Amino acid sequence: MTRRAAWLVGLALAAGCGGAAQPDPRYRPTESVLEVVAVLHRHVPDDTYRFPPAQDYTGRNVYRASLLRLENLERAYAPALGGGVLDDVIAFAKGRALERLRGFELAATSYRRAAERQGELQEEALRSAALCDALAQANRLGSEDSPGAPADLTARLATLDARMAELAAFEGQLQGSHYAAVTREEIEHAQVARAQLIVATRPLSPDGDLRALASLQRLVVDQRDSKNANAHLLALADLYAELAHEYVDANPPASLGFDPPRFEELVDAAARLYESVANQDGAPEKIEAGQKLEAFLAFTLRVDRDRFTP
Repeated sequence: MTRRAAWLVGLALAAGCGGAAQPDPRYRPTESVLEVVAVLHRHVPDDTYRFPPAQDYTGRNVYRASLLRLENLERAYAPALGGGVLDDVIAFAKGRALERLRGFELAATSYRRAAERQGELQEEALRSAALCDALAQANRLGSEDSPGAPADLTARLATLDARMAELAAFEGQLQGSHYAAVTREEIEHAQVARAQLIVATRPLSPDGDLRALASLQRLVVDQRDSKNANAHLLALADLYAELAHEYVDANPPASLGFDPPRFEELVDAAARLYESVANQDGAPEKIEAGQKLEAFLAFTLRVDRDRFTP
């Protein structure tokens, strides 16, 4: 063995025997506030209504990852940050991350903390705090967790409509800023909550099924540009499939009350929607839609067998 080879072997053995393994550097606290701020600055303008949030190099949501790194940095380097020189920068950055995670009240608090220091960030921090307060206030309308939330279905739907109207007014005032995308996301959340409420309570009224279908159809149309458009299509397809199952339960295929055209109408609607998602290459919902389509078609084959088997 040459001297160089022996030296390499000895070095490898020493490395293997010396102490505990080093932690994965990807998950260490960042050593620079500017590193986190730069990542956030790059992704603040992102349209997270139309596109999924960006991911950092660990594969985590970039806003959640940035918030975690800032919190880890504050804990790991507390003595060095004790002077408070970067308090406003850190608080402002945390506000930017929190508002994309729908933590509007926490974001407003962080912005107000950033605004306590005189500087370039103060004016924007105060403006962002006011906007986050307004978004948090709007989101309390129609929420079951808010104090004094109405129990009556009509009243709850009215408050959700009021939330969407209030948010739509914000959106019109915020064009050109990243808050326009944030507000569109909140409008979508409110409309989803409204549709889910109507779907959940459809057995309570004679026209509940029609109202549920109409609410999901409107959601699909209104939010067709959303990153969640396929999820909304699947929700509508699921309702058609559920209605088909309920129809068969109420009208067994072998009975005289079974109406083939009515059943086929529900089947065609559900299958068409499942296929439209299953045929989208690269869509995250493609596999889910394909599996649901297969299960639903198996159900329809069983219905046909029950109808025609002597």
